[in-house]
Amino acid sequence: MLVNNFNDADRRCFMSNVARGLLGVSFLPLIDSQARAATRPRKKVKHVIYLYMAGAMSQFETFDPKPGTDSQGQGGAIDTNVAGVQLSEYLPELAKLTDRLAIIRSMGTETGAHEQASYVMRTSYRPIASTRHPSLGPWIQRLAGKGNPVLPGSVVIGGASGHPGSGYLGAQFMPVPIGRARDGLQNSKPPKYLSEAQFDHRMELAERFDRTFEKKFPTTEVAGYTKLYAEAIRLMRSDDLLVFDITKERKQVREAYGNHNFGQGCLLARRLVQNGVKFVEVRLGGWDDHRSIFNNLPNRAAQFDQGMSSLLRDLKSQGMLEETLVVVATEFGRTPTINQNVGRDHYPSAFSCVLAGGGINGGTVYGATDKLGENVEKDPVTVGEFNSTIAYAMDLPYDEGIYSPDGRPFTIGNGDEPLKALFA
Repeated sequence: MLVNNFNDADRRCFMSNVARGLLGVSFLPLIDSQARAATRPRKKVKHVIYLYMAGAMSQFETFDPKPGTDSQGQGGAIDTNVAGVQLSEYLPELAKLTDRLAIIRSMGTETGAHEQASYVMRTSYRPIASTRHPSLGPWIQRLAGKGNPVLPGSVVIGGASGHPGSGYLGAQFMPVPIGRARDGLQNSKPPKYLSEAQFDHRMELAERFDRTFEKKFPTTEVAGYTKLYAEAIRLMRSDDLLVFDITKERKQVREAYGNHNFGQGCLLARRLVQNGVKFVEVRLGGWDDHRSIFNNLPNRAAQFDQGMSSLLRDLKSQGMLEETLVVVATEFGRTPTINQNVGRDHYPSAFSCVLAGGGINGGTVYGATDKLGENVEKDPVTVGEFNSTIAYAMDLPYDEGIYSPDGRPFTIGNGDEPLKALFA
């Protein structure tokens, strides 16, 4: 395991926030770059592509196979391009790229309920009635600003139902939802029945009403929506809208990602980060395999394998892999035992997540489960540690508290430290 030689005092820098009235960017941290450079010699990560496996991806059929045991069931394991590391037989392309992956096999979480666990994974906190916590994309935008002044700071592709969104940070940090990558950004053009002058006139009238309302109710929530609308109008009139059109890519590139929603979502994610978007989540659902897992999972795993492997290769060819952190996350794992319906049930005690690019030590396996995958036996990892690691990769102050409206400070990893041993 790698060891860092600097202490907390050396790593912590004085942080202050300055107003930056530019669209949805409200504050930008002032960082002592010389102090950061002294402790962080590696290249800073600029973007995150977060591949979320909704429904709880089975670790046995992906990144932590247990060949030769009852836990493995019908699926097998294959060797990778890293000696001694095996993946499921359902991930043949990622097996060729394992030298670029850091596989964390010792994740654990507090709950086996989908909605609550998904909330925890995306925010580091359990849901509570009094506070809606921000997800990673808005949090990163709040700390790092926007990479492109016109495009959104974060985007969610493939369905945003139940997503925590921007939480208490406000509407100006809300991720932009994209249902299907092929459809691009919907409702992004003015109505055809209005001329540009008519549209401008209507917006001017709306702004007059808004100003009156803002004076009467001068809250951050109201100001946030005003900034959000202004940002949307600016985007509508920008050539940057073309970024959302994946048909601008060569057919060969589109086909490499796969003719399915997840693969095309990965392609759109690459286009977005290539144009400055800080955080893009791509969702692949359907992993809740209580029944017939060995019939249902292979096709879904093949889509995941094709989409992620093409993304890694594409980022590498574009010279963007070292500045882009690719994350694979899911809410919890699946049981080591096969149930009576030939499926796997919920299992929060042990599961796998993955990091790639972004200065990560490739070819690394961090943590371990026991022979049957029932328990974590080495280097347990919390969700907070995982999310702090994402912030650390971006050189963000993972230990800086941001206050909710009721005056409570929260950090991006719920006070947990990052896994610094994963970095080169």
